[in-house]
Amino acid sequence: MGGPRWKGKGSEAKALENPISKTISDLQSSLIKSNSSGILSGSSVLLATNPDQTDLLNQACFGRPIITIDKDKQWFQLTVEEAFYLSFSLNCIKIVTGDNVIKTNNELWDYINMTSKRVSFPDFFKAYSHLRAKNWVVRSGCQYGVDFVAYCHHPSLVHSEYGVLVFPEWNRNQNWNGNEDGNGIGNDRLRVWSDFQCMLRLSGSVAKTLLILYVNRNGENGEIGVDSPCCLGNYSVEERTITRWNPERCMEDQENVENGTKIMKIRIPGRIWVMSMIPRIW
Repeated sequence: MGGPRWKGKGSEAKALENPISKTISDLQSSLIKSNSSGILSGSSVLLATNPDQTDLLNQACFGRPIITIDKDKQWFQLTVEEAFYLSFSLNCIKIVTGDNVIKTNNELWDYINMTSKRVSFPDFFKAYSHLRAKNWVVRSGCQYGVDFVAYCHHPSLVHSEYGVLVFPEWNRNQNWNGNEDGNGIGNDRLRVWSDFQCMLRLSGSVAKTLLILYVNRNGENGEIGVDSPCCLGNYSVEERTITRWNPERCMEDQENVENGTKIMKIRIPGRIWVMSMIPRIW
């Protein structure tokens, strides 16, 4: 797609002056210093903030502000991925229940797994934290028919570069081979070539690259215990970008290496699609 699409003159310079990594580091320090706690409320977490933390949360794109009349104390509504990332990965907030009882990471993990609308929260959280750890801004992608969209900086400065689909390891064989892999769980995305065509056309129409994140559990048959967040240390993420391939560039079936990118071509009648194995997306 040709790199970031900045939204205005000077946007790139502003982004370089205020990297996301520094904003998150400042946010982490501020939340730790203030001993911040988020209140668990259904499928989201409410976090009380001071004006400086509000500014940092906005810059880092965590949660959504809740407007109140109190100027000295504001509230942010965090998704479960965001709250768990701040609690478990950055270790900068505590999560409490409505009666102010602190939930451990294991207790919060169990709660989210039971209440999350996602089929497999551990896999989706691994994908989310994988992108966040690389300083990508991650937002919901439901508007574009994907799980997440990824920005290289704040959405006010740049358009999102990637539409992200997450595929757990147990779902991988089902999606490529068109049959279930034994556990009866799966989503039906990208199971047939028409799915690829629709998804790529949609991504292309909004100038985004389709990024597939395969979450590998690295256990026997892709199944290891998920009773605690410690299991995330065993997980790995494999990245693929899928784009339309220009048949005039190369018509051979051999594997190509172009600019350090491993390319696997897939032939279907009248078209060649390319699935690129990228070592990183940053």
